Amino acid sequence: MSKAIITVVGKDTVGIIAKVCTYLAEHRINILDISQTIVQGYFNMMMIVDISALDSSFGQAAEELEKLGEGIGVSVKIQREEIFTKMHRI
Repeated sequence: MSKAIITVVGKDTVGIIAKVCTYLAEHRINILDISQTIVQGYFNMMMIVDISALDSSFGQAAEELEKLGEGIGVSVKIQREEIFTKMHRI
């Protein structure tokens, strides 16, 4: 299994989860775990996803998710799990 971490951050609006999850489903990215909070009107979501069946390149998916986020007014980032883990080690 190949895993990645997706983060979504920005001002809360209707449909953020729906739009991100629709993209993931359309590109065969399976959500393994998800955590979402809203603090004083700001939306924060972190997902662990399985990208083993991804139907495009990882780079293309990263670009498309970033554009999707811009379209709905949030920041959407995806990182491979091993990179995320190395960057956030204590």
